[in-house]
Amino acid sequence: MRRRAGREPYLDNVKFVAITLVVFGHAVWSLSGDRPGRAAYVFVYAFHMPLFVLLSGYLSRNFWRRGTQRGLRLFETLLVPYLVFEVAYAVFRKLLGQPFTLSVTEPAWLNWYLLALLLWRLSTPVFQRLRAPVTASVLICLAAGAVSLPAEFSVDRFFGLLPFFVAGLFVRPRHLAFLHRRAVRAAAACVLAAAAAAAVLLAPLVKRRWVYFRYEYDTLGLDVLTGTGMRLATLVIGAVLALAVLALIPRRRTWFSSLGSRTLYVYLLHGFVVLAARELGWLDLPWMRGPEGVAVIAVSSLAVAVTLSSPPVRSAARWIVEPPARALFR
Repeated sequence: MRRRAGREPYLDNVKFVAITLVVFGHAVWSLSGDRPGRAAYVFVYAFHMPLFVLLSGYLSRNFWRRGTQRGLRLFETLLVPYLVFEVAYAVFRKLLGQPFTLSVTEPAWLNWYLLALLLWRLSTPVFQRLRAPVTASVLICLAAGAVSLPAEFSVDRFFGLLPFFVAGLFVRPRHLAFLHRRAVRAAAACVLAAAAAAAVLLAPLVKRRWVYFRYEYDTLGLDVLTGTGMRLATLVIGAVLALAVLALIPRRRTWFSSLGSRTLYVYLLHGFVVLAARELGWLDLPWMRGPEGVAVIAVSSLAVAVTLSSPPVRSAARWIVEPPARALFR
């Protein structure tokens, strides 16, 4: 397969790894009631969305410098798919026998990311002009945890994950090159191994809400001082682990590089697979309650990511994932 001109294999590799972790995180939630599943869930959720959002910031750093019609681009790539999949998931849940619920302002499950990315990109020019943008974003994030933020329009997640997006805006290729020094890669492997071991040991003590980057301190049962410290710790842990993953992802072209250019399809479509698996009881089988269940979900998540990012799926689903919204305009 020929390499697409102008595409960086490393970025596509990162995108594919990140989206596979997203699929795994959503699927392994069903096993998070038991220790092996909970350890895997806590470990992945500690860094997979920070990694995803950091990458989104990096890819958005030149968004407003690429000419005119950026607002139209936001409309057709984020807002229109959001509206389409809000309806699609509402209908799908109804087909599964669940109540039909449709709210344009409150994103359905994984659709929150589309609205959050819309808000992050709208805020990009402001942060790119600040003197200390990353510090400002961290302070805003910590302060946001002390107040009750609405779930509407993904406002809670917009503030909770803001530092990772802003940091991504100021990452440069030389920073990514530094991560691939041999010593840094060795340290990254040790960091991830230590984090995995800590997740296994501490999983029963960790509340899932702590790694969601969205809940206010009062909801977590913490006072402002303790909650601020907790959120700061999760930000640091998420950043360190995300950087460790970035260091270990190969820079060369791999078998999944081309698949990484179609991660939007995986993100928007994998929810149907996970919801169907839950409804059919595949994720609640007795033998899944253990390490073997986590392994099966890991392999299945990779298979889902490969399938949904394949050319046939893109051809079949392009009309819904990338609807021809531009036809509405002159």
